[in-house]
Amino acid sequence: MTKTHTIKNNTMQKTVLQHIQQSNETLFSFELLPPLKGHDFESTEQAIDPLVEFDPSFINITYHQQEVVYENAGKGLLRKQTIRKRPGTVGISAAIKYRYGINVVPHIICGGFTREDTENALIDLQFLGINNLLVVRGDPQPGTRVFVPEPDGNEHALDLIEQITKLNNGIYLDEHLENTRSMDFCIGVAGYPEKHGESPNMDSDLYFLKKKINAGASYIVTQMFFDNQKYFDFVKLCREKGITVPIIPGLKPISTKNHLINISKTFGVDLPVDLVKEVLKCKDNKEVRQVGVEWAIQQSKELKAANVPVLHYYTMGKSDNIQKIAKEVF
Repeated sequence: MTKTHTIKNNTMQKTVLQHIQQSNETLFSFELLPPLKGHDFESTEQAIDPLVEFDPSFINITYHQQEVVYENAGKGLLRKQTIRKRPGTVGISAAIKYRYGINVVPHIICGGFTREDTENALIDLQFLGINNLLVVRGDPQPGTRVFVPEPDGNEHALDLIEQITKLNNGIYLDEHLENTRSMDFCIGVAGYPEKHGESPNMDSDLYFLKKKINAGASYIVTQMFFDNQKYFDFVKLCREKGITVPIIPGLKPISTKNHLINISKTFGVDLPVDLVKEVLKCKDNKEVRQVGVEWAIQQSKELKAANVPVLHYYTMGKSDNIQKIAKEVF
């Protein structure tokens, strides 16, 4: 019979759930993009340093799956090539954790990974004392509309959560392993106040969200929204469906006029009429960025007054606007 043991590691970080449970006030956190290949850690430091003064409880590190490009191979032929524009999350997460002593939450995705690749990445994270994860399926590859998993990869975020939960119970892919160690990952998942773009309706979206919670997820981080009522309605619907875990609002300040089109097109979220009017009055993106800051401050203050567990900001690698918001809110 296989024996299981819980890993004891003094360097293990506090979980997101523990941060929330042990705090009586709204916490601050943010999300980073890993630097592009060929760039060093300095660009990451430049994004983090201005926000350290606000005592972030954790930093999320996004992951972008590989892209497929076709190069001219001559004689009318094309050569398929897979490229990754950004490094994985394991190394950058470890660097941030040990450089700043701040808890990190790497994103784990289905796209581009076999189940064995996933297991190996999770083992690496556990060795590094990183036990927080945000689990998402990931987008379809650029130029395609349908998500296609790797052979022997996880097709849905739910499948990925189930694999992680098995590891939390000491169950690895190789069933013949003996004296295996159980892991202790705290799993977060994404929530969509205006529903996921691939869901036929909100009821269906919440059905699968609840299945993810039942499979082992401990909290939810929402996609960006610009009308707080969307968040409040979403939380109410979740509670009515029996979803009781913390729901963290995710916020992104508008910073360019192009966001009026790109955000709605990419993420399927509505932009309030008043926000659009203010952006259209702007002469340049510098003015747009200030409008985005002011709107996000209003959102943040209202959400904080409602005692949300955490205010989570999407930086997209640039943090000057998040710094201005945090100074007014925290």
